[in-house]
Amino acid sequence: MRILIISDIHANLHALRAVSKHAEGKYDRVACLGDIVGYGADPNGACEWVREYCATTIRGNHDRACIGDAVVQDFNDNAQLACAWTLQELTEENRQWLQNLPAGPLNVLDGGKEDFFICHGSPRDEDEYITDKMTACSLFSSMPGNVVFFGHTHWQGGYRIAPGRAWEMLPPKPTDADRLHLFDPDKGYLMNPGSVGQPRDNDPRAAYALFDSEDRMVRLCRAEYDIQGAQKAIIDAGLPSFLAFRLGEGI
Repeated sequence: MRILIISDIHANLHALRAVSKHAEGKYDRVACLGDIVGYGADPNGACEWVREYCATTIRGNHDRACIGDAVVQDFNDNAQLACAWTLQELTEENRQWLQNLPAGPLNVLDGGKEDFFICHGSPRDEDEYITDKMTACSLFSSMPGNVVFFGHTHWQGGYRIAPGRAWEMLPPKPTDADRLHLFDPDKGYLMNPGSVGQPRDNDPRAAYALFDSEDRMVRLCRAEYDIQGAQKAIIDAGLPSFLAFRLGEGI
């Protein structure tokens, strides 16, 4: 099965629609790794897109924070302001839907050798950041399956892990093969599709992944989108200007 994997949309409907168009015809179903809302100016539009098109969705920390969870107390000022604004903007239907989203890790394909899992932060803790090989390596015993897709960091890439070892798996360069093969049954694979709506890996294009569960190939993809339109929506909504600025820089 061909699966479009998206994460960290952050209410950026401009980016989400661009990803949908860029990946058109290349997938059979969609899985969302959370953080649908927060930061951006279109929380209801993002929720409604995910509700309509995603077969599997888990919650992120901003999804919890934007409906009043105490996790918001750990956020910086800009993030807290965006959460407060989002809470006021969300329809009751979308708020209830966010509240009922499950935590990861979650099995996407419901049994069989094609199983793989999704989580927001890490398989061990939905709020944990996987940002280095040491952290990735420590998660080997917490892996619920051979392949786990995670989000939260807004950095596209991943790790191949074994007891006591980890290898970084970077997005392919233009001169490389454009797919990564997750083939070794004795290793674990932690893969991050990157952020749809607020990339922080110095590439402002919307990020996503395509995973073929049968040939165990993942393609890490980027899509151009109307960044200026997303920035204008943030400014027009009265949200902090830095949230608009960072979209253009990919930081």
